[in-house]
Amino acid sequence: MRTILSKEIKHPEALKKQLLQWSQQFREIVFLDSNTYHQKYTEFDAVLAVDAFTSIKTDYQNAFADLHQYQQQAKDWLFGYLSYDLKNDIEDLRSDNFDGLHFPDLFFFQPKKIFLLKENMFQIQYLHLCDDEMESDWEAILSSVEFEVPGSTIAIEQRISKKEYIDKVSEMLRHIHRGDIYEANFCMEFYAEKAVIHPLAIYQKLNAISKPPFAAFFKNQEYYLLSASPERYLRKEANKVISQPIKGTAQRFADEASDEKAKIELASNPKERSENIMIVDLVRNDLSHTAVKGSVEVEELCGIYSFEQVHQMISTVVSKVESTIAPVEILQTTFPMGSMTGAPKISAMKIIEELEETKRGLYSGALGYFTPQGDFDFNVVIRSILYNAKENYLSFSVGSAITSLASPEQEYEECLLKAKAMFAVLR
Repeated sequence: MRTILSKEIKHPEALKKQLLQWSQQFREIVFLDSNTYHQKYTEFDAVLAVDAFTSIKTDYQNAFADLHQYQQQAKDWLFGYLSYDLKNDIEDLRSDNFDGLHFPDLFFFQPKKIFLLKENMFQIQYLHLCDDEMESDWEAILSSVEFEVPGSTIAIEQRISKKEYIDKVSEMLRHIHRGDIYEANFCMEFYAEKAVIHPLAIYQKLNAISKPPFAAFFKNQEYYLLSASPERYLRKEANKVISQPIKGTAQRFADEASDEKAKIELASNPKERSENIMIVDLVRNDLSHTAVKGSVEVEELCGIYSFEQVHQMISTVVSKVESTIAPVEILQTTFPMGSMTGAPKISAMKIIEELEETKRGLYSGALGYFTPQGDFDFNVVIRSILYNAKENYLSFSVGSAITSLASPEQEYEECLLKAKAMFAVLR
């Protein structure tokens, strides 16, 4: 049970900064920020969860079964992540590529302290064992101040060269032309060894220049995720499930006329539309595993949404589920998300593993939360920096969808466009 305290506040943006600064004392942190991005499906402007009362950490083997048991027993708020490599729990797949980060495959925790912000209303929820700390914590939050952190330049290296990238995408195109797959998301890693950063400062810079709807700061001891994700993986509201895959990207321009032209061209681009529609079909199929018969619908097809660095093509696919369907089952039957795999999904994941050189880990996985009622909301971990503070290893990856119409050179340029914000904050 939790003790709940509600407050009305005057300056939500200032409070978010104070919450993040105050949270840094804890071993476990999840901070989620919508950046007040206009979106149909949202419940909070920002959420902070800190200080694990209980937790689950495991590799991929039996991970979903263990998470199901944990979620059913706790029936409380749970925050954490699903790494891409949980695919190996669902299908007969492997992850043998290089891993410099060494994140656990799955981690969730039941926080002692939760803070929920919606416009000017602020709610604090503490487990009873620590509710006597609510007022003193509130005073400490209000007195938190930002510290100036000296900037540092990180020497970023590229895991595969441009030539290697083009060769690998050409090989993927051969798979497509042979009929092995018809779309796959191919990713490459940028990394830094012996990297010493201030994770909170880097996150704040990344969020400031990106302002995405699914931003996240995550910490579990030495493991950090600094995410500027624009993409929702999956949300459950009562008996409704919502998936919003992104496929289709265009550059933004300072000139208003050029920027508007880029949006119009993206909306009508046959290659970008085919990418998106293929994944919509895959998502419809994934959702059908748990859906009430006939309830899977495409609410929006190939909508164009603008972010700070790029325009994106986003579709919204929904379904209805019976109350007897477990929340974790909905995740398991749709994971990993189609926008980061390809179609057919299993064949695409096998080819991805052959051609990519880095274990994806948390990149292209999902971070989010379960509510006590069994609802949930998870982002897609993209446009994100991952950091192991113990080993001083920093990594970010970018990718794009390869279809029969893809040009390897253009896909490479799209990857660099998506990496732009991460380079900006690390240099």
